[in-house]
Amino acid sequence: MGNRFASGKNSIAMCEKCGQQFKLTALKKEVIKTKVYNLLVCSECWDPDQPQLQLGMYPVDDPQAVREPRRDSTYYTAGVNTAGNPTGGSREIQWGWAPVGGASGVDTSLTPNYLVATAYVGTVTVTVN
Repeated sequence: MGNRFASGKNSIAMCEKCGQQFKLTALKKEVIKTKVYNLLVCSECWDPDQPQLQLGMYPVDDPQAVREPRRDSTYYTAGVNTAGNPTGGSREIQWGWAPVGGASGVDTSLTPNYLVATAYVGTVTVTVN
């Protein structure tokens, strides 16, 4: 037994968005959010499935923590010698803006603050011909 439907190669159908007539074989089915709808639309009205509509449909695993972490064994604490100079630690870089805290004559238990601003002012000579 053959196919129960005609081939439709000469059939005319209407686009279900704009209403213009086209050959049935020239129309495409609309796909929205990975679901095929039974809307036949022309090539100008047809839009590909928008990937942003699929947000939340698939699980996204974005781990932040490390399993079984270990402490940093390369770190050693910086100190201050009797002259008040740093003895050097593995992380001796200080940075900041209007730093809060820092060792002072009153409270030496805080982290020493060695941030010092240095500026130089030069001269500029302008010669006009």
